[in-house]
Amino acid sequence: MSSKKKNILNAVFLLIVFFLTIYSVFKGEDLSDIADTITEASPVFLILGVSCVVFFIWAESAILHYLFGTLHVKAKRRTCFMYSAIGFFFSCITPSAGGGQPAQVYYMRKNMIPVPVATVVLMVVTITYKSVLVIAGCLLAVFGRGLLDRYLYEVMPVFYLGLTLNVVFCLAMLILAFHTSLAKNIAMKLLGFLVRLHILKDKPSRTERLTLTMDHYNETALYLRQHKEVLVRVTLLTFCQRIALFSVTYFVYKAFGLRGTHAVTLILLQSTISISADMLPLPGGMGISEHLFLTIFDPIFYGDLLLPAMVLSRGIAYYVQLLFSAAVTLGAHILVDRRQKGT
Repeated sequence: MSSKKKNILNAVFLLIVFFLTIYSVFKGEDLSDIADTITEASPVFLILGVSCVVFFIWAESAILHYLFGTLHVKAKRRTCFMYSAIGFFFSCITPSAGGGQPAQVYYMRKNMIPVPVATVVLMVVTITYKSVLVIAGCLLAVFGRGLLDRYLYEVMPVFYLGLTLNVVFCLAMLILAFHTSLAKNIAMKLLGFLVRLHILKDKPSRTERLTLTMDHYNETALYLRQHKEVLVRVTLLTFCQRIALFSVTYFVYKAFGLRGTHAVTLILLQSTISISADMLPLPGGMGISEHLFLTIFDPIFYGDLLLPAMVLSRGIAYYVQLLFSAAVTLGAHILVDRRQKGT
């Protein structure tokens, strides 16, 4: 399938899921009442929520800049911010966030960053990003039974499904990242499989290039294995990054002047939504995230505040992130296009 057709299918799928989500969430609701309630929210706290989203995107750029620096690859901070925004934009619009890293690798190649280096760096980012979620989910499952039973009783199967999928994904990524001989064998077997299906031609030069690429990949992965302090620092920054995004719901809670529920509780409950929806084949967890919010936060945003709170929380955490990263991605595309044309 051509890249253009794939992009069209992704766009159509995104629009279908979006309109189905809007219909299912707002069916039978008075939109004017919801809008009136939203206007009563404190703009100061909403701005703080938006700031959390910007920090969320910036944090990944800081991680990328740090990892490239440890591997002696030159990359400007603003360029890393561009990579980060591009990744989040394509993750937001593709099922299971599958389009983020390929898009980042594409733009990194445009800036002469070797594909094996980009691949390992992004793999480390993904592993730590998912691992923080898995650790939070496992701790909740073991030590947070009271919290889960009180707020997630109706959606417990979805939570455990999401947690299981994230654990399996993390284990697979860890094997590929640090069991380099296995990663090389998989790559070579995949190439042979594509040749047998006549999707690719049997060219010795292609096999040689893949071998050199995997050798470079192995060297990069080996460096990171030998410098575990790098992974510890990246994990700590990733933890702060995740907390920032989950804090959006807390600021929405404060924006409505509500009291009584601790910030830690709100952040943990928001994390359960990400754990549940992160690996499902829906762009940005669209649809399932909204319905999980309405179920989990019903005892907290009681009465007429529940739906407006969902609109603001989801609107800031997902749609503001989508629009902001889309603007940066568009700017990056224009910049690359002009550079290629030599203007």
